[in-house]
Amino acid sequence: SKTPNPQLHSVIIVRFASSQKLELGSKDCFCLFSWSYLEVVTNGEYDDTLQAYGAGLVEAAVTSQLIYKHWVNTLMGYCSPFKYDAGFCHRLKEYITSNLQWVGEQIEKDIDSPYWHQVHLSLLQLQGLEDGYNGQVAFPEGRLSLNPLGFLLFQMGGDLEDLEAALNKSSQSRTVGSGSCSALIKLLPGNKDLLVSHDTWNTYQSMLRIMKKYNFSFRLFPKDKAVIPGGTQAFSSYPGSIFSGDDFYILSSGLVTMETTIGNSNPDLWKFVRPCGAVMEWLRNIVANRLARSGKEWADIFSQYNSGTYNNQWMIVDYKNFIPGAPAINQGLFTVLEQIPGMIRTADKTKELYETRYWASYNIPYFEEVFNASGGQDLVKKYGSWFSFSDNPRAQIFRRNQSLVTDLESMVRLMRFNNFKNDPLSECEACDPVQNGENAISARSDLNPSNGTYPFGALKQRPHGGTDMKMTSYGFFKKYELLAVSGPTWDQVPVFEWSTSPYSSLMHLGHPDRWDFPTVHVRWSE
Repeated sequence: SKTPNPQLHSVIIVRFASSQKLELGSKDCFCLFSWSYLEVVTNGEYDDTLQAYGAGLVEAAVTSQLIYKHWVNTLMGYCSPFKYDAGFCHRLKEYITSNLQWVGEQIEKDIDSPYWHQVHLSLLQLQGLEDGYNGQVAFPEGRLSLNPLGFLLFQMGGDLEDLEAALNKSSQSRTVGSGSCSALIKLLPGNKDLLVSHDTWNTYQSMLRIMKKYNFSFRLFPKDKAVIPGGTQAFSSYPGSIFSGDDFYILSSGLVTMETTIGNSNPDLWKFVRPCGAVMEWLRNIVANRLARSGKEWADIFSQYNSGTYNNQWMIVDYKNFIPGAPAINQGLFTVLEQIPGMIRTADKTKELYETRYWASYNIPYFEEVFNASGGQDLVKKYGSWFSFSDNPRAQIFRRNQSLVTDLESMVRLMRFNNFKNDPLSECEACDPVQNGENAISARSDLNPSNGTYPFGALKQRPHGGTDMKMTSYGFFKKYELLAVSGPTWDQVPVFEWSTSPYSSLMHLGHPDRWDFPTVHVRWSE
């Protein structure tokens, strides 16, 4: 359908299929129920700023109901007047306001640079989303007026976890050892294909999902004809968010980018988290995805203005350097980057990928320098091998099972794998019971008994686990296609059902009760 605002008709085309429509009982859209789908296409004949603001407006128009439900489920009450942690909320608001002020100054000073042009367009898109949702549509003249505790919070989920620690929030949402995602890159036998896959680990309240495709005709420079290399992006996302957050992207530059969170357990590093001189991680991620033509370029762009928040291991696969069936290794195929406060390390890991046939990522830093600086050794000393890079349960399961992956179907099977009741690698010797639903490729922490004993928070019963799976291949990526499944895994364990779970009282507006959805093949209209 065209956009609801007739004045934007020639600027933007939007297509939207909501999972919520299934309540009408249409059999044809059964698979929609686990994902909504959004496509936004902008017209390059118009100014970049109008394209960006308009893209936000139309997304708000077609997804406003989902945005409301997702806000209620995940953010309602965060820093509201009734919360007791007023000191932290005041510090957070000041931090965000100061950061926006500094970023705004850089945009004014250097608007003709590709970097700050894309930062500006991203914030304009977000302003359009917020204005559209609030029904206050007016193209911004001069400095943007984003609410520091409004739609920015949808973008800052990952950044917030670290800001809570850096700004001394009394009750922090990050649990000791809490993982956020599993990822696997797998070379198939004979190098016939290269599969890239990602499981988000998140709270179950976050499971209102939108699969998005943006086709933006933005220019490299405001007054230039050359367009950005990553103008078309397909990614798994959420209502109210203009990036993935999982993160998982298929880009027109030939890159597929994704991350798993590594966090920071060394309080001495929080001094590097400052509002001035930093660009929040979600924004650096968007800018790198839009501007980079290679893994090295991506790392170089992302590494500027390190905020020290949402500290992740990023994996950048450049499919332009992959030739199916060819024995030769093209450097630049695979780049790894790790960020913690005050430090970013990056390396080309193509040779290692070809030698080991896979790369697995599971919330523990690969680079020794990053591991040590972020407090990894202290965690190993305190809690044992669960926190070590080579002996963590997921490291061992990936090592044992990756050779079973020979095609798309077996890759999906591994990424949804959780056989914690029977798998010796899922055992936690210091736990009672020893079998633990967290210790799997796709966690199901809700299945751990509430009355068990556990050495640290991540192993306890929680409404948290693997909430999806996305995967693309050499053949799929060219058309921005992927296989995806939404909801907690149910391959070897019971289906998650809100009504029978220990968490039925948690807000889950718009969710189905029972999460037993099949894998879908995501295709787009163009």
